[in-house]
Amino acid sequence: MIRRLPRLAAAATLLAAAVAAPAAAQAPDFASVGAQAYEAPRPAPALALPGLDGKPRSLAELRGKVVLVVFWATW
Repeated sequence: MIRRLPRLAAAATLLAAAVAAPAAAQAPDFASVGAQAYEAPRPAPALALPGLDGKPRSLAELRGKVVLVVFWATW
């Protein structure tokens, strides 16, 4: 039992901190750092580009999938 006492004390401390943390939390003050509120994303515009095989691919046929479009140039 004596060997378990430090473990029980540590567990009780962690539990107390976990319960008290949400009560002490405040809403962040974004205005003080010049941050703007996040706006919900808008739908992507209609876009069709040739794929690696040369066939045109549109965003509409990829609906529901994660798509990364990279425009890269070596100017």
